[in-house]
Amino acid sequence: MFVSQALAQTAGGAGPGGFSMDTLSQFMPLILIFVVFYFLMIRPQQKKMKAHREMVGALRRGDRVLLQSGIFAQVAKVVSDTEIMVEIADKVQVRVTRNAVAEVLEKTQPVAEETPTKTE
Repeated sequence: MFVSQALAQTAGGAGPGGFSMDTLSQFMPLILIFVVFYFLMIRPQQKKMKAHREMVGALRRGDRVLLQSGIFAQVAKVVSDTEIMVEIADKVQVRVTRNAVAEVLEKTQPVAEETPTKTE
């Protein structure tokens, strides 16, 4: 039942509702943990999502892809911004969403435009 006077005293400096260095030092570990999580988990995931979005947006007919289900396929037709038609076997085509593409294995070369040659 004896409370020492050192424990009974409150920290001086800021009044009720005030901000002091003691308060900042209490939140510093939480701030540090958030910064570490951002650089080790959140930021790399955002970069990966952006790269996947760009890869899926650049799909075109003839690209060989690996679907998330593990099926190798070739893009037969780009149906819309969200769907593609892939050929998984001879004359077997399946309509899938673009997000189902896990990886582009082989890109087709763009058709080179013929430049008119001058004949004199």
